[in-house]
Parts: sequence; structure tokens; C-alpha cells
Amino acid sequence: MIDIQDIKRRFNVIGNSPNLNHAIEIAAQVAPTDMTVLITGESGSGKESFSKIIHQLSQRKHGAFIAINCGAIPEGTIDSELFGHEKGSFTGAYETRKGYFEETNSGTIFLDEIGEMPLGTQARLLRVLEYGEFIKVGSSKVQKTNVRVIAATNVNLIRAVEKNEFREDLYYRLNTVPIYVPPLRERNNDILLLFRKFAIDFGEKYKVKPLALDDEASQLLLKFRFPGNIRQLKNIVDHISLLEMDRLVTVEALSKYLPSNQRNLLPVPVENHSKETHHSEMELVYKLLFDLKREMNDMKKLVLSLLEQGDSKASNIIAENKHLFHNIEEEIFGQKMEQPSLLLGASSNGSQKNDAYQFEKIEEVSHEIADSIPEGSLSLEEKEKEMIMKALKKNHNRRKNAAQDLGISERTLYRKIKLYGIEE
Repeated sequence: MIDIQDIKRRFNVIGNSPNLNHAIEIAAQVAPTDMTVLITGESGSGKESFSKIIHQLSQRKHGAFIAINCGAIPEGTIDSELFGHEKGSFTGAYETRKGYFEETNSGTIFLDEIGEMPLGTQARLLRVLEYGEFIKVGSSKVQKTNVRVIAATNVNLIRAVEKNEFREDLYYRLNTVPIYVPPLRERNNDILLLFRKFAIDFGEKYKVKPLALDDEASQLLLKFRFPGNIRQLKNIVDHISLLEMDRLVTVEALSKYLPSNQRNLLPVPVENHSKETHHSEMELVYKLLFDLKREMNDMKKLVLSLLEQGDSKASNIIAENKHLFHNIEEEIFGQKMEQPSLLLGASSNGSQKNDAYQFEKIEEVSHEIADSIPEGSLSLEEKEKEMIMKALKKNHNRRKNAAQDLGISERTLYRKIKLYGIEE
């Protein structure tokens, strides 16, 4: 008989929601076996805590336990980190090194953000799961390992499989026993229990009276959707505990610490679309930039040809290419042009002075265009390389910070740096 309350006390799990209790029950049932487990749930929902529950309730509890964030290890080194390498197998490999699968033999490895693992490494991992064997980087010797694998992800692996970003055979091998960890907004009054727990912890640590919520503040907290889940709630409690002198938190005081754009229960997808969205948006921006540059280049050539050919051909050229002047004519002349001939020295209503002024404006614009637009075509690769170099310079070559500025993972940034030969 599984005692869920005892497990909660032992592993400091706070909450009584049915979804949470069900997840704990599955973890306790699968723990005594050697079956592979896939834990899914949003970031900050406590997936690593479930991996520890499974390990400590298993027969491997006296063996090693190690948690690996697959998304934080660069693609070029993850194979070495997980499986080890031989001396001289690559630049910088000055000695033989054991990987995590060798170090944790008879223990448990928790692979967090498994969806970020490169496809080549996925093939190596599948061999470990199927046959319990691996090969070090730079070696031809097959080694055995007896390691239990627990994986976790906050993305939809089914969708990743459909996009060929994750191996289908590995997905089904990992998903032997799935455990879903519910987000905080699906755990009803667990939010208030956790708030009280974090407030008491802060009070005991810093010798202050713990916070309490009035009724209205409690209702506001329950409506907050907590995109950062438990981690975000703890940060909010610590923030309020530090800055508020009144230990009874009112709804007015609480409102100051809750981001206004997150105070609702609007549903959000669990899967992470940020990369796909970011790439599609960037492609659209680049396309618009390329189209704009092409039109500006056409404009530059047109204006220069007008200056060179004079009045005799100017009217025909402008008439044929009037669409290029449609958006900028007001900026140049302060009015909509009625006839193409007004752009040059062809006298209209006897106003030669006005024609000369317009001619000077065209010449001025042509030089500005020529100075502002580089020759040749812009390429996506050149623009991407330039953006990466600027981000690295801004963050003093700290890849993690540069990757955050660019909206990509650190592993992706590492791959791009190698691809473009960027010197840090």
C-alpha cells in the first residue's frame, strides 16, 4: 500500500490536488522497477523532484544519482559529457575522461530537457537503453553500463518527432511509463499552501514574522496563472517578505508584485513554440528587408539615371516607374505629385524656381540613398552572423547571455559560432 502523505513529508512535496497525488502514486509504483520513465510538465513545475522520488524509492537508492540539463551542454561536447572520451580524440582532450553513464553505473541518470538533445546523441542514448552499452568518443571499445534513465521535457515530443527533431524509436523507448506533473494553476488551493510554506521558510531563515494573506489577496493569488510555476511563486513570496513591512498582505500590496499581463487564467500551450515562431518571424522580417533594399536599389538607379539623362527622357522614366515614388513623394516635395514632369526642370505654370528646388531635392535624396545602402545583396547568413557577433560583443563573449538576447538556446548559438567561424 502506497502512503502518499508519507512520501510528501519525506520529499517535502506540498499540495493535495488530485493531479499531484496521481503523479506521486505513479512515481511510487514505478520506482522499484528498472523501467524508463518520461516526466512531462511545464518549466518550474517540479519535475526533478519526481526523479528523486523514483531514485530514492528504488533498489538503486545507494547508487549515484546525477541530474543533467541536456539543453545547457553545447552540441559539440555533449557526447563527451555523457559517454566520456579517449585521450587525443579531439582538440583539448588531454586525458581520458569518464562520462556520466560510466560514473553512475548502478545508479540513476536524470536527463532534463531531453528534447534539446542532438539527434546524434539520441542514437547513442538509444543504444544504452536497448543494450546497456556505449562507446567513448574516439574509442572503438564497447563498454557496458547498468544505469536507469529518467527523462523529462517541457515540450511536445510527439510534435518534435513529426518535425524530425526527435527520434521516434527513442521517444517510445523513453515513454515506457509517462508521468505528467501538473502546472501550479491546475492545483487549486495548493497555491495557498505553498505560499504559506515559503513564507514560513523565509521567516525562519531571517528571523522575521512570516507573511499572511487577507481574503481578497488570496483570491487574487488564486487567479494568477504562474507561467513560472513553483519557482515563480517562491520568488514572489521572498520578494514580498523582504520589502513589505506589514506582515498581513492586502490585495493592493500583492498587486504590486504580480505582473499585470499575467493576472488571468487564459490557457497557454504546454509545448514550446518559441523557436518555430522566432524563426518564422525572422524570415518574414528578412524578406521585408530584402524587398525594401531591392526597391531602394531600383530607386537609386532610377534617380541617378534621371540626373544623367535630363528632361528629354525623365517624364517617360518616371511614368513607367511611378510606383517607386508613391511612398516617398510627400517626404521629398511635401505634396502628392500630379504629373511626372514636376520632378524635373520641365517648367510647369512658369515656376522654374520651384522646378530647380525639386531637382536639388532629388539629387540630395539620391546621394542619401547611395550612401545609406551598401552595394551587393544582403544574405540571411551574413545578417545572422552579424547579429551573433554583436550579441557576443555586447555580452563580453558570455554565450549564455548572448543566446538569451538572440532568443535561441546556448547549444544552437554554439553550433552557429562553429558554422560561421566566429572568433570569440
